[in-house]
Amino acid sequence: MTQFADWKAIGTHTKKSFGKLGKNHPKMLEAYGNLDEAINAEGLDAKTKELIAIAVAVTTRCESCIAVHTEKALAAGASDAEIAGALATAISLNAGATYAYALRAMEAVEQHKGE
Repeated sequence: MTQFADWKAIGTHTKKSFGKLGKNHPKMLEAYGNLDEAINAEGLDAKTKELIAIAVAVTTRCESCIAVHTEKALAAGASDAEIAGALATAISLNAGATYAYALRAMEAVEQHKGE
């Protein structure tokens, strides 16, 4: 039987870990906080940012990010359908990137054959 991750526990652990690292490297934590503050100051609404964050979290394979940003997306009012749409976009872009790099690999093959 497949065992699923405890996403709430992962999110809690991630938040606690940020605090621990911040105690040992406060300037880094402050800089990271400033980055988060800067993206919230203008531009997209919170729900859209969180949907993007979920898609990026999946493409970068960041479990901590998935845990934190799914919680934030729900709190920002994202529906299951909107989250699924963001995930479908991530799947599509990964497939597209793989396709584009496959073309580059074929170029490499052609160059090697020509040598």
